[in-house]
Amino acid sequence: MDLLPDLSLIVALLLAVISPLAAAHALLFKRDSRAAIGWVGLCLLLPIAGPVIYLLFGINRIQRRAQQLDRPRLAVEPERGRPRHAPQPIEAELDPAQLRLATIGAQLASHRLCSGNRVEPLENGNHAYPAMLDAIASAQHAVWLSTYIFDTDATGRAFVDALTGAERRGCCVRVLIDGVGQYYSWPTAARLLRRSGVTCARFLAPRLLPPRLSVNLRNHHKMLIIDDQVGFTGGMNIGGRHHVSSPPQRGDVADLQFRLSGPIVARLAAEFRRSWEFSIGETLPTHTPSRAHEDGCSARVITDGPDEDLDRITLTWCALIAEARHSVLIETPYFLPPRELIGALQAASLRGVEVRLVLPEKNNLPFVHWATRNMLWELVYQGVNVHYQPPPFSHAKLLVIDEHYLQIGSSNWDARSLRLNFELQVELFDHTLAGAMAARIRSRADHGRAVTMDELDGRSLAVRLRDSFFWLFSPYL
Repeated sequence: MDLLPDLSLIVALLLAVISPLAAAHALLFKRDSRAAIGWVGLCLLLPIAGPVIYLLFGINRIQRRAQQLDRPRLAVEPERGRPRHAPQPIEAELDPAQLRLATIGAQLASHRLCSGNRVEPLENGNHAYPAMLDAIASAQHAVWLSTYIFDTDATGRAFVDALTGAERRGCCVRVLIDGVGQYYSWPTAARLLRRSGVTCARFLAPRLLPPRLSVNLRNHHKMLIIDDQVGFTGGMNIGGRHHVSSPPQRGDVADLQFRLSGPIVARLAAEFRRSWEFSIGETLPTHTPSRAHEDGCSARVITDGPDEDLDRITLTWCALIAEARHSVLIETPYFLPPRELIGALQAASLRGVEVRLVLPEKNNLPFVHWATRNMLWELVYQGVNVHYQPPPFSHAKLLVIDEHYLQIGSSNWDARSLRLNFELQVELFDHTLAGAMAARIRSRADHGRAVTMDELDGRSLAVRLRDSFFWLFSPYL
């Protein structure tokens, strides 16, 4: 019985030490004030559960591991070892307007700008999947695929069969699926691929023993690389939902994928090798890079993630918007950006730049739609043109600056993409393609409807409360 007071005293002392230590760690290492306040409050108000939750979910262990993996690679990929503020040389032939924008990536990105690339947009799975499956069927040496979601419906199983066929032909087939995204389907694609003899890894898959519950740190890349000669990237996952019917059916998801050839494919391959080694430690071989096309455009890969690449896309977007002279055109499925991006868009509009944002009218995540509506007035009030495009739900992600700069890739305009996920973007300096994508965004806006201050102010009290409530959780949606 005498031991009970002593045990209570020991527990009290531990709580008095552990809870403040966890709160102090959050205070020192969290760069976002809202996140810091939330974690400090949790650790202090819940002295037992708070520090445990913070230990499991709040500490970023990715950056140190990524830096360790990069050290031996510096001799092979020197671009990734450059000092953060040592700009890359710009050797491509660009006009003065493009050169201003290229300077931004030269300061922030790890990869150099490369010329001689061809890029073709592929609308929806109707056009993208046949091209991707044909590319896998023609592979001679290597097929590398990275995706967030890999459904095991008829479309997904067609990819499983194609990848299995490439493996049996002797190709080096490697598939990387996000550890959380894999559970959008059952049985998982990883299980089907392994049964077929295809080497498949899961990126940071949650597990209990040893514990790894990093559900917030996701690999959002969408890449397919064939022999380092042809690449596909954009925002499209693998699944039948991206086959859009005519007329569209409930559940259809419109999207854009891009087929690339030229030196940029080697940059995509380098990022796949980096993610693959991070996941399972295997170093993949390099292959003969794709030749440059004489009539090709200049392009660069920009990565972002909770490692040494943190905030690169946010900084890039802010700088690009600040450099815009005529127009900033954005199409995105999710829009909950940080304050600095909201300010950049407002400032561009006040300078007289056409700022146009196209969002889906019907979102597959209603709570994100509600949270977004709570902050749209800040943009509309300052003259930003916000439009809802009609169904089907569009998952496309595009940024066009002055109709001569285009950025494609996996990133959404929200905190999950910009602070938690591993993302990959490609910037393209191509007047023709940028102009075509600008026309696409404007067409989507014209066929949709404009969001007005009257509409936003006319929401009922109940709707405003709902929208405001979900907006509180915008850093985590």
